[in-house]
Amino acid sequence: MVIQQHKATHIIIIGDLMLDKYIWGSANKLSPEAPVPVVRIEKEDFSLGGACNVANNLIAMDSQVSIYGAIGNDAEGLLLRDCLINKGIQAHCYKSNRPTTIKTRVMSVKHQMLRIDKEATHNLEPNIYEEMFESIQSTIVQYDCMILSDYLKGVLSDSFTQKLIKLANSFAIPVLCDPKGTNYAKYKNATLLTPNKKEAMEATGITICDDITLSDCLKELRTLCHVSYPLITLSEDGIGYLDSNEVLHKKPTIAREVYDVSGAGDTVIAALALQLAQGANLSQATTFANAAAAVVIGKLGSATASLGEIQDFLAPRRVIKDAKSKIIAHLSDIEDILQHKKVVFTNGCFDILHYGHVSYLEKARKLGDVLIVGLNSDESVRRLKGNSRPINAQHDRAMVLAGLACVSYVIIFDTDTPENLIAKIRPSVLVKGADYANKEVVGAKYAKSVELIDFIEERSTTHIIKKIQNIAQS
Repeated sequence: MVIQQHKATHIIIIGDLMLDKYIWGSANKLSPEAPVPVVRIEKEDFSLGGACNVANNLIAMDSQVSIYGAIGNDAEGLLLRDCLINKGIQAHCYKSNRPTTIKTRVMSVKHQMLRIDKEATHNLEPNIYEEMFESIQSTIVQYDCMILSDYLKGVLSDSFTQKLIKLANSFAIPVLCDPKGTNYAKYKNATLLTPNKKEAMEATGITICDDITLSDCLKELRTLCHVSYPLITLSEDGIGYLDSNEVLHKKPTIAREVYDVSGAGDTVIAALALQLAQGANLSQATTFANAAAAVVIGKLGSATASLGEIQDFLAPRRVIKDAKSKIIAHLSDIEDILQHKKVVFTNGCFDILHYGHVSYLEKARKLGDVLIVGLNSDESVRRLKGNSRPINAQHDRAMVLAGLACVSYVIIFDTDTPENLIAKIRPSVLVKGADYANKEVVGAKYAKSVELIDFIEERSTTHIIKKIQNIAQS
């Protein structure tokens, strides 16, 4: 089942704005001062966290987003606001006398070694609550859904949370709450509640160990806060929730190797909000959210899932049964499939497929959702490399390429360059070999970005041909 967007959505998020800082380095020795590793800093970067990561996920899913929250009167607050704006998020950041919330993670070889939090958790100044509510109230009719993203950093006080829920309910706008703590009464009368298993057990005092206790916990959540749909995210067991008839449904998470669960809850609530705003029922929304979570847990840090990535998981196996079906004659054959996807394009002769080719194509595929390979026709290869080439005919070369899992589609072109083909595809990423550094890349003006990938030394068709010739002569 593939869930498509039917209309543009505008979702409002209110909650705790955070900035995630990552310090990357190598840890090759212990400190002489204490038995702790010494990390030599190699680079630092920032990403959106907390409620901001929910907004970032919605942007990745092609939704319009407005976010409300507080920042400190500091450099980090300005950086956070700029990051939101640069992502295309309508940011309403109110300056508080508290510091901007920053979570700093020290990373070595992709492993987190330490986290340092800079934050304040007391409520905001009364005037900020008043200004924020007045702004939200004046624009509430613009929104299709409201998300309250609570990290207990003081923005969503009990009274302010209730005012927001009442406002949304008065306009029949769904309200989704990502709760924290044990005081779930503050979320009373929301549409949907999305605690994880640990949070739900702490709030209800019920240990979840099977379907019966899960049902009991969900019913207790509904009693505590009178939400229409209590829902619990269950990690690898998917999502459990109650519908209006108190029937328990469990949607198991699509199998995926877990790399990092950071931010998966933000992705789930973003995906649920998007689908409910689109008019999907809860069963459809949870299926979509499970797929989104499966995408992000395979990435490092608080990641996002694009519509294309989610649909790849949901596709009722628009499985390509054989390599031949991946070879296309016209782009119009796959236009519907490419919608909402990050398309990567590369091209070449790929005469005798070798390890260098495979490594190059696998790296290219990781840059997007779909990899299209433009393949030089036999005539095109002869004009480029002489009458002795190609060794293998275009149909054979196309079939071998299409047999690679990393290659989504192969299209043969007869011109000397693929510029006309690139102009039609207009890929998100155009990939070439590293030997194009400081050179003009044909078709670059039609792509959003150009990426150069290093070759593996002594892995080339020419090298293989020379080796064969040397063997034949010996």
